[in-house]
Amino acid sequence: MFYQSTFPIIVVPQGAEYKAVCRGLNSKQNVIPIPVGGQAVSRYLQTCQDKLWNPQTKVLVMGLCGSLRDRLKVGDIVLYEECVYETKVQQCDRSFTAELYAHLQDKVSLVKGLTSDRVVCSAKEKLHLSEISKADVVDMEGFAALEFFHQAGVEVAMLRVVSDDSGHDIPDLTSAINSDGSLQALPLAISMIRQPIAATRLIKGSLQALKVLEEVTAFVFAR
Repeated sequence: MFYQSTFPIIVVPQGAEYKAVCRGLNSKQNVIPIPVGGQAVSRYLQTCQDKLWNPQTKVLVMGLCGSLRDRLKVGDIVLYEECVYETKVQQCDRSFTAELYAHLQDKVSLVKGLTSDRVVCSAKEKLHLSEISKADVVDMEGFAALEFFHQAGVEVAMLRVVSDDSGHDIPDLTSAINSDGSLQALPLAISMIRQPIAATRLIKGSLQALKVLEEVTAFVFAR
């Protein structure tokens, strides 16, 4: 059992990622679904902060991410040390991160994350971003979540699973994401249909990563 007393709040993108984490816990208690995208995340967390946490709370951000490095494959578990957005950097809590790393040991890789305002869909762009940012993985919520919780004085760590590798394209799903961070079914379907090979790869990788996300949640929070 990793947590002897205080069970941290888990923050995870809504939808399939949220469901995978809940399956790993066999409960929805202390799991907060957030929207997709930095601005939507910031707005949402502002609306519910007084109800959910205080400076004594720990928060673990979980979910999926994309790889920017050849060494990180689909299904790999990563633990963020820091996350960058444009020229800004947010650090994860060192003590909390060290606790998780010691518990997970060889199951996890320490990484630098990059948060993007849109879906990074091409292998060429992934390579470019890895070179200019020196990041290992990319997501759409990490920086905003870290920034919010740091300002709230809350200890926060981030644990994710790679769902797409750096060497292949995935469909561009940016147009399917509403300003409120929800997914639109029809634009999502159209984006997938337009790139069937990339879509098949994304679906397969996501299913594999979601299974690992469920398993690592169960491992971390087993009682």
